[in-house]
Amino acid sequence: MIDSIQDGWVGERRIGHIEGIAPGAEFHRRKQVKRNNLHRDTVRGISWIADEDGSDVADAIVLHGGYDDDRDDWTQVRYTRASPDKDKYKDEGVPKLLRSQSWAYPDNAALKRSYERDHPVRVIRGWKGDSRYSPISCYRYDGLYRIVKIRTAISKWPTPDGTPIEICQFDLERLPDAFQDPTSVEQQIANLLAQQEESESLPQAELHEELQGELQEGLEEGLEAAEDGEPEGESEAESLRGEKFPKMRAAQVQRLVRDAAVARNVKELHGGECQVCGLRLLGPDERPYSEGAHIRPLGAPHCGPDVEPNVLCLCPNCHVRLDIGAIVIDEDWSIIVRAGALGGNVLPKLKRQKKHKVHLDYIRYHRKHWVGESDPSQE
Repeated sequence: MIDSIQDGWVGERRIGHIEGIAPGAEFHRRKQVKRNNLHRDTVRGISWIADEDGSDVADAIVLHGGYDDDRDDWTQVRYTRASPDKDKYKDEGVPKLLRSQSWAYPDNAALKRSYERDHPVRVIRGWKGDSRYSPISCYRYDGLYRIVKIRTAISKWPTPDGTPIEICQFDLERLPDAFQDPTSVEQQIANLLAQQEESESLPQAELHEELQGELQEGLEEGLEAAEDGEPEGESEAESLRGEKFPKMRAAQVQRLVRDAAVARNVKELHGGECQVCGLRLLGPDERPYSEGAHIRPLGAPHCGPDVEPNVLCLCPNCHVRLDIGAIVIDEDWSIIVRAGALGGNVLPKLKRQKKHKVHLDYIRYHRKHWVGESDPSQE
């Protein structure tokens, strides 16, 4: 179920992305997060590293069911940070504070310094975080965020004797997709596409032939790297086969649209069986074929997150039906058919799996987008 358990070579720990690890990579436990240089520690929330002048700056944080004062909205995060262990206790499993936090505490000071120097930080989400965005029983690297504001705030929870507690809070904002570094294979393709756009002197046929040759060479290198166990890995190489070529957008960095780790996780959990109609397609090799369908679509104007609670395992037909609003899902998981199709029977309710917790927020967004505020059962 884990897309990226990387025991091979990865780049050294630094500010920004770690070479060889793309956003979406998942890891069983914190020790594997540390082993892959995403974080310096297996317990603390804030990771820090020496900057060019020798002072400590934060390079990564973990969101894993922290304080009640925290808030996660995927692109926007409010992060309440650190205190020494002696200043903390748990009330029914919820972390709480015995006294106010200090900006002088090393972890807080490092994160504050990253804000002052405009350094991005890596965000890793664990399974105990917000149910709308958390991975399934693992940790997931979700890319780079920028700290946009810091403040001293008053916690929702006072000390046991009623004394108000001051907390160090950070507001983070996810960098746009264009700034989420592509992997080296993707970057190679992006560079070739940029060269194609800039090249006006070559005849179109000659340019196309040259580009295809270079793309093929890049693909072969990726496959060789995968066989040798190098960091490009099988996922990048496989993502270049057939259907996985870049979608073009003017004036933006060209990126490969990859089969995301979360989609593969969801399809594996359901064994390739469609959650809407129950169909399980098998190829000649007896392997099931299904598609990961985002309930709240990715990209503008919807800006849905690429996370398991926002993905369904569907057959190609039901994927299209969902995307065009021919079906919507009600609050009790009933499947409502808004437009018929010959031979297109659906299940009475969405087929669900215990470990795959589809979030109703995305179901509501999809239904509202297609049917508005009215009750879809009355359509």
